[in-house]
Amino acid sequence: MAKLLAGGELADFVKERQARQVRNLRQEYKIFPRLAIVVTEPSPVIETYMRLKKRYGEDILIDVDVYRETMESVAERIVALNSDSSVHAIIVQLPLHDTSRTDEVVSLVAPKKDVDGLGSDEYFTPATALAIQWLLAGYNVDVDRKKLLIVGNGRLVGAPLAHLWQRSGLSPRVVDSSVKDLATEVTKAEVIITATGTPGLITSAMVQPKTVLVDAGTASEDGKIVGDLAADIYERDDIKVTPAKGGVGPLTVAALFDNVIQAARLEIEK
Repeated sequence: MAKLLAGGELADFVKERQARQVRNLRQEYKIFPRLAIVVTEPSPVIETYMRLKKRYGEDILIDVDVYRETMESVAERIVALNSDSSVHAIIVQLPLHDTSRTDEVVSLVAPKKDVDGLGSDEYFTPATALAIQWLLAGYNVDVDRKKLLIVGNGRLVGAPLAHLWQRSGLSPRVVDSSVKDLATEVTKAEVIITATGTPGLITSAMVQPKTVLVDAGTASEDGKIVGDLAADIYERDDIKVTPAKGGVGPLTVAALFDNVIQAARLEIEK
């Protein structure tokens, strides 16, 4: 069996620290952190992640409110949440019902409430990119002087992670699922982050021994959330890989709530 990089185990340690921070905010400063999630396109994947966020918030005493909007009402809702002092953090749950308006809508969120870091004026590190950093560090995966490959250049994972790594002086190769010879790209890489939402995109035959694989892809298949890695990858015993369940996801939620706590702490500075 492959060596598993289980983000859930690391997330438990983060959650304990966050619970203490929130208790401090509530008891010492009378600040009651609140996250608003704005959603326009219900889907099994979205509903699952919103349930996870609500449950996580309950565990550490952060209020999480979900606002179900239409494309006609979403802008008005975000503007209202921006001006609501009881709301410290706002997420626009992607994809939107009308994906062509994504840039316009996410840019409406006030930068100091944009805990997903999706707007043009980025104040917070996007949660999944931060989670991948935590995961690799937590399992002592050294990315310096390694051949890094990011498969997928989306705004939630690939693009912000590439930006984060480049700011750290790293030089990841970034491709998407339509690259002509994905197998060659994968074979050359030592650390691979994949986030395309294409089930089974990367197979065992593409992967060299000692490779580290982080699967941040999400798609719905037969009612289940699946990633980008084929099942045969998990039969290998010469690689490190995130598990099919409990890999990046739990740490992404933890990283998101780290940003929510930071947003709430901004009130202390006021």
